[in-house]
Amino acid sequence: MSVKKFKGTKSYIATEDLQVAVNAAITLERPLLVKGEPGTGKTMLAHEVAEALELDIITWHIKSTSVAQQGLYEYDAVSRLRDSQLGDDRVHEIRNYIVPGKMWDAFTSEKPIVLLIDEIDKADIEFPNDLLLELDRMEFYVYETKETIKAVRRPIVLITSNNEKELPDAFLRRCFFHYIRFPDKETMDRIIRVHHPELHESLLKEALEVFFQFREVQGLKKKPSTSELIDWVKLLMVENIPADYLANLDLSKELPPLHGAMLKNEQDIQAFERLRFMQRRL
Repeated sequence: MSVKKFKGTKSYIATEDLQVAVNAAITLERPLLVKGEPGTGKTMLAHEVAEALELDIITWHIKSTSVAQQGLYEYDAVSRLRDSQLGDDRVHEIRNYIVPGKMWDAFTSEKPIVLLIDEIDKADIEFPNDLLLELDRMEFYVYETKETIKAVRRPIVLITSNNEKELPDAFLRRCFFHYIRFPDKETMDRIIRVHHPELHESLLKEALEVFFQFREVQGLKKKPSTSELIDWVKLLMVENIPADYLANLDLSKELPPLHGAMLKNEQDIQAFERLRFMQRRL
């Protein structure tokens, strides 16, 4: 499939190594498995790849109850039984009760498409293995109708994982892997400017300083992510928090303003309380 190279978009800052990973996976015609901290833009990446390459996207959000078969198709036996009891003529054609899944839709698309399998590690450990053949050969068999569904055009497959479970080796071998590292200050500066172009230089500088100090606090259960920084900066702007206030902020003595945008549980608030307690004892 001939498509242009992915180089990020106006709203998504893609590092050079991420661009290389996306384009390598496309060239090799392998799924791109993306891991990284929550909030680092794994899911958004698929949407931005679709936008940059001018393709449609099909998203399959995985849940703890998801099974691989749902992505292929489901046979609605209950509806067929009900229709047979009602004497409906539809009952004689089994195709009427085959419900295509997300992979079926992607395989039968007449034009190139991006298929996102989001948070694959939420499902049972056997889930990835159950998709090996389909992702490898880009086809699957429908037993009820005795037909094989083959990909008209091989979709660009992006798979995200939050590392909640280890993925099987056989599955990993079939993927091109990329870990999205947490952005450094320079990259984060570029990201924030994209989302808040009107942000004053001094406020951005001090907000980044506080944010990265935040992440270094020992004992945090959930470190604030990129998306949470974006929200926090927006609140700082709306509330007219001055840059000087952030510059003089001492995290060992007080929490930053509007910290609820970054701290998401009581354990992390307690971590800051312990920090303050230890500072008082020094």
